[in-house]
Amino acid sequence: MNRHYYISDDLDELETVESELEASGINTEQIHVLSDMDAAVEEHHLHDVNSFMKQDVVHSGEIGAVIGVPLAALVLLGAWLAGWTETPAGWVPFVFLAVVVLGFCIWEGGFFGIQVPNAHFRKLKEKVRDGEHLFFVDVEPEQESILDRVMNHHPQLRLAGTGSAAPHWIVAWLHRWHQFKRTI
Repeated sequence: MNRHYYISDDLDELETVESELEASGINTEQIHVLSDMDAAVEEHHLHDVNSFMKQDVVHSGEIGAVIGVPLAALVLLGAWLAGWTETPAGWVPFVFLAVVVLGFCIWEGGFFGIQVPNAHFRKLKEKVRDGEHLFFVDVEPEQESILDRVMNHHPQLRLAGTGSAAPHWIVAWLHRWHQFKRTI
């Protein structure tokens, strides 16, 4: 999936664009608005970015995991080289320690990430702080023409770039989950 970012200062226009995209076959779960004016976004019934995803928790947690895996391996290797695994306790305490080290690194990475903006939005955060809204759409390659057709009718939305999107399976799962919640 590809992500297309647009900048606008008109929430009414974004509401219209979102409706047109949904009517053309792009699911609500593929459309998001990042804004510092959360109440106004909600008032316009736009699909906003949840507060958890505004921060860099996931990305920083992944970095913590990249650091934690070698440290956990180092704990296991050190225990084996020192001969400590030959004791009656065996590998159990060292495997447990390795899991704790890995978990701590992931937690620490996520803890750092909660303090900084999401890496995907960092370069556009200044525009959002200036009162504009970041509108982004995740599309499959076969949906690119739909997005282009709708966006051609709304030249006031300025293209702010493209990037990688959420994996297809996550978007599909979210869509099924929201459909399930609507049926209950």
